[in-house]
Amino acid sequence: MKKIAVAGLILIVLLLLAGCAPGPNTVEKTPNPQGKIAGFWKGLWHGFISPVTFIISLFTKNVRIYEVHNNGGWYNFGFVLGAGLFLQGGILGSRKARRR
Repeated sequence: MKKIAVAGLILIVLLLLAGCAPGPNTVEKTPNPQGKIAGFWKGLWHGFISPVTFIISLFTKNVRIYEVHNNGGWYNFGFVLGAGLFLQGGILGSRKARRR
C-alpha cells in the first residue's frame, strides 16, 4: 500500500512538472508589427527591468515580461544575464554581500 502511495505521489509530481514545460515560440525570428526582432541587447534590457515589468504586467494586458519576437539564443542569453545582474550579481546582490 505504501509503495502505491509513493508511486502515485511521484506520478502527480511528474505531471505537475510536465505542465510547466515551455512550448515552442512560433514567432521566434519573425519581426513584430514595427518590423523589429529583439536581440541580445534588448534581452539584456528586458532581463534587467524584469522585476518592474512583472509587477506592471499583473495589472496591464499590454505589458509582457518576455519579447516573443526575438532572435532566439542570444536574446535568451541577454535576458538571463540581465535578470541575473539585477537579482544576484549586480544591484541587489552587492548590497547583501557588504552586510556579511
